[in-house]
Amino acid sequence: MSPIPFRKSWLFVDEKSDFPLYNIPFGIFSTKTREPRVASIIGDWVIDLSVLAELGYIKAAPVQVYQQKSLNPFIALGKNFTSQVRNQIMELFAEGNEKLKNNEADRQLILVPVHDVTLHLPVEIGDYTDFYSSKEHATNVGTMFRDPNNALLPNWLHLPVGYHGRASSIVVSGTNIYRPQGQMKPQPELPPVFGATKQLDFELEVAFVVGKPTAMGDTLSTAEAESYIFGLALFNDWSARDIQSWEYVPLGPFLGKNFASTLSPWIVTLEALEFLRVDGPSQEPQVLDYLSYEGKKSYDITLEVYLGAEGMEEQRICKSNFKYMYWTMVQQLAHHTVNGCNLRVGDLCASGTISGPSPESYGSMLELCWRGTKPILLSDGSSRKFIEDNDRITMKGYGEKDGMRIGFGSCTGVVLPLKEK
Repeated sequence: MSPIPFRKSWLFVDEKSDFPLYNIPFGIFSTKTREPRVASIIGDWVIDLSVLAELGYIKAAPVQVYQQKSLNPFIALGKNFTSQVRNQIMELFAEGNEKLKNNEADRQLILVPVHDVTLHLPVEIGDYTDFYSSKEHATNVGTMFRDPNNALLPNWLHLPVGYHGRASSIVVSGTNIYRPQGQMKPQPELPPVFGATKQLDFELEVAFVVGKPTAMGDTLSTAEAESYIFGLALFNDWSARDIQSWEYVPLGPFLGKNFASTLSPWIVTLEALEFLRVDGPSQEPQVLDYLSYEGKKSYDITLEVYLGAEGMEEQRICKSNFKYMYWTMVQQLAHHTVNGCNLRVGDLCASGTISGPSPESYGSMLELCWRGTKPILLSDGSSRKFIEDNDRITMKGYGEKDGMRIGFGSCTGVVLPLKEK
């Protein structure tokens, strides 16, 4: 069955909803009476896929696949299968299909109001790689911390720089984050000090989920890479800048990054994003052959960051776009495996901070406030250089074209004070 784009659902879907009929993302939910299991969502209705399968509305896999507490077994069945499921769901809920619409008893079992569910981390993440693929972000950071005339390190325009992060501290949207502590060196001429970070930051990122494994020694070409990407989600790679700046030489980030990262709960498939493809940026100098690619491998996805605090409504502080990425996902995955590194289903690869060409599009507080020299003024009269205790950071992402809007939901976390013993 081929996809049926841009049809409407017999379920009510607000025109600004992130989850129209054509989206059909996948996630994991539970309720007071239902254990965690596989789901999708249309509008404000979560679809229990285990019940949908039990009642025979979707076929081609054992019901047990939908009764798991992560998407890994579902994803491992392959894109041919998961695309069939997505298409079957679209057809079932499309206007004109009366099969489920007229069966009130089944609808009561299958559909759950979104405000009645708990959403969980959608995948079991074995490994997590964070890239550094925004040219504007890398240039801004290099300008702040090094020579502005040589902001990019010599390797940056030749390969997608990345590092292996901590999978165990990736949490689902809505999970509170404790302020981390560690060593810092605020005064260059004095010894380091220990304490809670004073420069807590967000990083606006998009992550993709690996959908197919490779064996050690195998490599992927850029032409093959997309078939190994199941889907995308929003990602906040929280950062303690003062801890990070002292520790990162010579091996890169450690305690300044591994205390927490936040992932949005719905994985949006590449199929749903097909209509948002755009050309990637021009790359100079010319990349090596294994990193070259053909076609439109970037996506026009608007990304926003909101900051909220006690007694203050959320205020947008950043508007960027996924299309600004210099290194595309297919290049990231080709580079990741070029040495024979093996991949596993559920592995997560994040883009790195996504910044654009204008100050409003900078994807971190470090850049928005230019290392604390340009505080952000908030609607309640206060200001921020970095994130304070009890602040709430919310990321949103969506693409719009030809009257169709596809979104990712939100990626939210509240910062709590340092956890006392």
